[in-house]
Amino acid sequence: MTTDNTKMPIILIGNSFKYEIEATMKLFFSTAHYTFGSSRDDITGDEYVIAEVSGDERTITAEVKLDGEETVTRSATTDEPSENEHELCRLIFHILCEKTGIRPPWGLMTGIRPVKKVIELMEHGLSREEVFKRLSDRYEVTEKKLQLAYDTAINQLPIVEKIDSSAVSLYVSIPFCPTRCSYCSFVSHSMDSAMKLMPEYVSALCRELEILGNIVKDTDTKVDTIYFGGGTPTSLSAQDLKTIMEAVDKNFDIASIREYSVEAGRPDTITEEKLRVIKELGADRISVNPQTLNDEVLKVIGRRHSGEDFIRAFELARKIGFGNINTDLIAGLPTESADSFRKTLDRIIELDPESITVHTLTIKRSATLFAGGNENCSNPAAKMVDYSIPVLMSHGYLPYYMYRQKNTVDNLENVGYSKKGFESYYNIFIMDETQTILGAGCAASTKLLYENNRIERIHNYKFPYEYIRSFDKLMEKKKEVAECLKKIKFLRLR
Repeated sequence: MTTDNTKMPIILIGNSFKYEIEATMKLFFSTAHYTFGSSRDDITGDEYVIAEVSGDERTITAEVKLDGEETVTRSATTDEPSENEHELCRLIFHILCEKTGIRPPWGLMTGIRPVKKVIELMEHGLSREEVFKRLSDRYEVTEKKLQLAYDTAINQLPIVEKIDSSAVSLYVSIPFCPTRCSYCSFVSHSMDSAMKLMPEYVSALCRELEILGNIVKDTDTKVDTIYFGGGTPTSLSAQDLKTIMEAVDKNFDIASIREYSVEAGRPDTITEEKLRVIKELGADRISVNPQTLNDEVLKVIGRRHSGEDFIRAFELARKIGFGNINTDLIAGLPTESADSFRKTLDRIIELDPESITVHTLTIKRSATLFAGGNENCSNPAAKMVDYSIPVLMSHGYLPYYMYRQKNTVDNLENVGYSKKGFESYYNIFIMDETQTILGAGCAASTKLLYENNRIERIHNYKFPYEYIRSFDKLMEKKKEVAECLKKIKFLRLR
């Protein structure tokens, strides 16, 4: 596609495979828009995709035309109608590989949890070679990415095997930031606009923590991990942060938890007073996230701090006594070169944090960068990621969790690396989906895990004023949390 954000028609004839076919298209055109039709009459312009299933569901046909070029049509026959969707996507995938010259490294694997697929096959007794063959044959994943997923699975398995599915984790949402980064798609709000809501927000959040704490106590449920995320929790004042963390301490038994993390996040929000509050109230793991140490790139993405500000914040956290610090980097930021990323990563490794997470730039619709379309996708992200994997492993940082997102530059991934023994349990739990996660605060999501791994979600309101205004109505939904935990307890005792 030659123009950014062009609406390409996808015509579905004899099928309703909208989601997966669009996901396959986005492997090649991550910032494009699509329209959907059910007949050739819905085609507009000189670019389109037709995905057709015959009336007897035995023949599938893909037809692709890009920017006025010659139309390419491929057909295949299938014996199992249940495979029609996958095989249609495969036909489109092969056509686009040939027409664009792009070979997505994760192939047809569009889901966010490749490691989970690897672990499932390993648990069925498949060897490394059998796992690789199965995933390569079905999804056409490159060997390099299969190896990364396999290494991550090997490091994650000992923790996954010890997950207590009858316990819960607690996520506390602080959806505020000093400014909004241009790549950000999270529901977060600048402190300038949020200040007038802050007293009511803190009060409502503490009330929700009390309600969830009572449910946990009444059902005799163990809390495994606690995670403060956002936004940037340290956007709050030290006093507001203290008030919320004291509410956690009052309503939950933190003495027995395995991990208590706080996203300190932006260096420009970190002070000695806030770090002391975090440490004194029980958190044993924090993230201090530069994303890059290149000051010019930091300006481009809208962060009001420098690389030196990050180093000062990191060293301050060490001075105060934090022995488990994570740092986040993003490969593929606008205007960043491969050499600049390399220098950032090398400097971070010199600081010797316990874990380093390497994200790849993702262009979400709600992010400011999305308006720039393909301009922001044309960067050396793959070179950055390829550099990070062996360098981190050679310094004792092993991959332990991974996830993928739509619209990620170069169809890449996000990987958490850590020294042995410093893996984040919460990060694994949220990806593995084998433990209930209780979400508190604006934009938080509760994931209830029932028998047979069935998951139900309860979403809190996205915006602070909604969360505050409709708090009582929202809390009515918490009755489902109590019922879920009672069922978990019954199954545990049965």
